[in-house]
Amino acid sequence: MPELAEVEYFRRQWDIGIGHRVLKMSLHPRKHLFRGTDTAALRRSLIGVRLLRSEARGKRMLFFFSDDNWLGLHLGMTGKLRVESANFRPAKHDHLVLYQRDRALVFTDSRQFGRVQFHHGKDEPVWWNSAIPEIASASFRRAFFEAFLNRHGKAPIKAVLLMQPGFSGIGNWMADEILWRAKVLPSKITRSLSPKERAAVFRATRFVARESLRLMAPDLSDPPKNWLIHERWRSGGKCPRDDTVLRRARIGGRTTAWCPRCQR
Repeated sequence: MPELAEVEYFRRQWDIGIGHRVLKMSLHPRKHLFRGTDTAALRRSLIGVRLLRSEARGKRMLFFFSDDNWLGLHLGMTGKLRVESANFRPAKHDHLVLYQRDRALVFTDSRQFGRVQFHHGKDEPVWWNSAIPEIASASFRRAFFEAFLNRHGKAPIKAVLLMQPGFSGIGNWMADEILWRAKVLPSKITRSLSPKERAAVFRATRFVARESLRLMAPDLSDPPKNWLIHERWRSGGKCPRDDTVLRRARIGGRTTAWCPRCQR
């Protein structure tokens, strides 16, 4: 599933269309990812207007068009945004295509766990408003972090890091990376974390979010070789610190990798 940096990368793909009008549209209105969306209104409202700006929050993105039109996209597990030529013909999984004079802005999602939402109005849509602070921003403060951990004290810390109301944009590999850097066992019950461990998780969360955005968002480049991500997927993968073979288990519903020497 796309996480913080991947979402930011795909959001930027459509920015080439900023300032240009949508001339026509292709969409699959009966597909699951349009659930709850008035596709007739979407088509009627976006044709003829200009793309003005975009932003991302966690795993979601928003595109604002002229005449007070808002398009929200969630990539789900397999969603991607890309740009094609103006004479592009949609394939089976290209569920939304916005045609401009010189290009086509394409949203494709083979498994349809993503979502398309639309809103017309001067104010931001309700489904976009959020009091959840973005981890890479200054608003993600220690007090918020501590309060969220306290509310979910009975759960393993790995499961808590995957909860979007607290850790917007964090997914499976990022959570493993955070806990490896903090030297905290993923299965450890959150309320049993020491003050030192909590502080380490907070610092690692900020670091992984900011660095993944800096390193990966521009072109989906790989992070440095001393990151856990390079070993966590590999059979027989080893800890980048000390070459200890990683262990794996299912925690919080997700496959989890950790170093039994670093994370006790």
